[in-house]
Amino acid sequence: MSNTPASDRSPSQRFDLIAFDWDGTLFDSTALITRCIQRAVLDVGGAMPSQRDAAYVIGMGLMQALAHAAPDVPVDRYPQLGARYRHHYLASQHELSLFEGVLPMLTELKSRRHLLCVATGKSRRGLDDVLQTVELQHLFDGSRTADETAGKPDPRMLHELMQAFEVGSERTLMIGDTTHDLQMAQNAGCASVAVSYGAHEPQAFQELKPRFVAHSVRELHRWLLDHG
Repeated sequence: MSNTPASDRSPSQRFDLIAFDWDGTLFDSTALITRCIQRAVLDVGGAMPSQRDAAYVIGMGLMQALAHAAPDVPVDRYPQLGARYRHHYLASQHELSLFEGVLPMLTELKSRRHLLCVATGKSRRGLDDVLQTVELQHLFDGSRTADETAGKPDPRMLHELMQAFEVGSERTLMIGDTTHDLQMAQNAGCASVAVSYGAHEPQAFQELKPRFVAHSVRELHRWLLDHG
């Protein structure tokens, strides 16, 4: 984990620390996660959630998400529910990849000396596995996962990252595809940017007042170069 002194950054830079959600923001995994949630609920005898309901919980911690998506599944079956989700996800995760344009965007932001971090509802093991798979570790200065801090929209992930790099909330930007991400940013006193190509419909973002809603990675990249 590295830290870039503020004196080494561009004087026009608006944000020192940029935190990205992972699934649905950088990684094209929304459809797979939705299917895995649906299959896991069926496996333990619950009523299959709709595609919309299953997608809504993306970004939460795993057990929090599954409990929300399967309200008819008894609490004592949550461990089995989680195990079935992991089974389905691990069987298909090799099919996933970064959204087109993500790697050049991150590389350019890194060259501009932004601190790049991940704040995700994934587990630590899950994030580490996928970072190794796509060889992105050298681009990120830090990360926090739901199982080692608190699930979104609790602001603890962002608070810990800001504290680790001694960056204030006014110099921190959160980017995500769900209202959970934007609410977390708001709770932490940070600015946010939403992307509309992930799990949640962009109409839901308005009341959380993101600085921008990007409809593609290209739009996100351009906005960050101009306003980041």
